[in-house]
Amino acid sequence: GGYEYYVWVFSAYMIATVIATPIFGKLSDIYGRKLFFQLGLVVFLLGSVLCGVAATMEQLIAYRAIQGIGGGALMPIAFAVIFDVFPPEKRGKMNGLFGAVFGLSSVFGPSLGAYITDYIDWRWVFYINVPIGIVALTLIQLGYRESKAANRQRIDWFGATTLVAAILGFMFAIELGGAETYGWGSPQIIGLFALFAVAFVLFFVAERRAADPIVELKLFKNRLFTASQAIGFFYGILMVSGATYIPLFIQGVYGESASAAGMTLTPMMLAVVVSSMVGGPLVSRMSYRNIMLISTVILAVSMVLLGTMTVDTPRWVVTMYMVLVGLGIGVNFVVLNISVLHGLPPQYKGTAISLITFFRTIGSALGVTVLGVVQKASYKARIEEAFPDAAAAAQFADPRALVVPEARAAIPPE
Repeated sequence: GGYEYYVWVFSAYMIATVIATPIFGKLSDIYGRKLFFQLGLVVFLLGSVLCGVAATMEQLIAYRAIQGIGGGALMPIAFAVIFDVFPPEKRGKMNGLFGAVFGLSSVFGPSLGAYITDYIDWRWVFYINVPIGIVALTLIQLGYRESKAANRQRIDWFGATTLVAAILGFMFAIELGGAETYGWGSPQIIGLFALFAVAFVLFFVAERRAADPIVELKLFKNRLFTASQAIGFFYGILMVSGATYIPLFIQGVYGESASAAGMTLTPMMLAVVVSSMVGGPLVSRMSYRNIMLISTVILAVSMVLLGTMTVDTPRWVVTMYMVLVGLGIGVNFVVLNISVLHGLPPQYKGTAISLITFFRTIGSALGVTVLGVVQKASYKARIEEAFPDAAAAAQFADPRALVVPEARAAIPPE
């Protein structure tokens, strides 16, 4: 009964993950990967159990934030472990394999979740993480041996605090801004952006003075490192544009079910798997630049094609466009995870990998918000263009009418 809070079930997890990712990355550099991967997994499982027993939307949102803190450790540390365990000539192949696992999970996870929700109970979407997590904890404990001593440093508490404040201010501002409750010019949103600006300046100053900063600013003097982070940010925007708005098009324009709309992402994610597996071996044969140039061209073409879609575009054509999106996106999970570490000392691996995840997630959050504003404005303008009569246009003021079967049934055929 909390539809108005629906988006926060996702946003709470994402905000917590963005905050936790660089902090866990740095801690894993200081105290070792194994400890913080296991800690992150335990927090994730605790959050999963709490989500399963949630009695209200407010509880579910709070527990999703706990789950997100744990999730912030898993992805970056998993990729950092590859660079600890495997020699350079095998890292491309193993990164490709991990990228494929990520893609397959993205395909089968939502489908399995839908099946569990329909035939068992939605709470088991969260409970199912527990047995899988226990197996993972056991395998890590028995099979993963760290080869080097922990790199003891002092924790930059002030840097961590100002980073958290800056991220919270920024994420809440873009999540809440532009809604009916808080306009972009409202005191609350301006205050959140002010919090972000002040905290970010303090964070920057703190990192320049700290003996062992959370984020090593000197890493950004490396052009390859900085370029990799920037590409990760923009790829986060592009990936979320396809994953968020194409299913909405399938439901709202073609009138297909929510499940069918979700399945539209399957071709894209399968293409991500193929692209990741092909991109891994290519790293040892081609330059990072050439691989990413090919990827960018494919992605740019796919975005242009998606921009040409109309009500008359055949369904199979949309599927082909989504395959192109996946082929363009997949290699970035492999190439950027390798290029960002090129030439860096071992003590910065966790930090560097966590920053790629950090910038991708920030890109996704910003992309959803900015593109959402564009989509709403475009929808309003086109509806007014199609229905010059204000009373007729007002019937479609809320786009949700187009994705609810009962409401669609009431729309006259013409």
